[in-house]
Amino acid sequence: MAAASRLISRLALVTGGGSGIGRAVCQRFASEGASVVVADISEDSANETLGSLSHDLKGQAHMAAVVDVSSKQSLDKLVTSIQAHYFQPPSVCVNAAGITQDDFLLRMEEEQFDRVIQVNLKGSFLVTQAVAQALVACGAPKGSIITVGSIVGKVGNIGQANYASSKAGVEGLTRTAAKELSRFGIRCNCVLPGFILTPMTDKVPEKVITKMTSLVPMGRMGEPAEVADVCAFLASDDSRYVTGISIEVTGGLFIG
Repeated sequence: MAAASRLISRLALVTGGGSGIGRAVCQRFASEGASVVVADISEDSANETLGSLSHDLKGQAHMAAVVDVSSKQSLDKLVTSIQAHYFQPPSVCVNAAGITQDDFLLRMEEEQFDRVIQVNLKGSFLVTQAVAQALVACGAPKGSIITVGSIVGKVGNIGQANYASSKAGVEGLTRTAAKELSRFGIRCNCVLPGFILTPMTDKVPEKVITKMTSLVPMGRMGEPAEVADVCAFLASDDSRYVTGISIEVTGGLFIG
């Protein structure tokens, strides 16, 4: 099937869809025919993404929703509203919601560590659990859950003890979910971006960006759309025999 129509008739939930990688994923999925639920803690950001989505194909219907991924109650409410609106749970889900609260290990406050774990790791667990429960309950024949991790989860990073821990945990969560959910036809995979130009990197000083770029064999920062490309592959039947893996989207950063 042509790439432009790989996701026709699919319903996709994207958390963190209001900006950065999440927004790029929403746009890519919509361009391939999916109906997209743009979920974000910021209603304005979610609606901004919603307004950018294509809906050229018959049957496409997108919606925006507010969600706090660290709250089970908020997620249960979201999944219930999706099923009420579309009469089905999402068969594709991308966990792209994430935050950073950087500081050196010797100075990091407990609250900084806890909040990043709550959003990045606990949030990924709650989203994965809620979507999988809904798919199993309705007897859906297949599903694809994709979590956005980070290469930092593999190699660590100065000033990011909390973020690196959360992203390492996301990989373990993904592999475990893949083993448990495969019998229900639900595939779980992880995407590990490297240095990607997003609102998170907008706050990084130019000299740091230059230094980071010099470490990348391909000689440049990545674009959110390049991560979205991999997510589209994992969401589609092109990856129907792929589960429990992590795909690095890093331009060669930290090879070997």
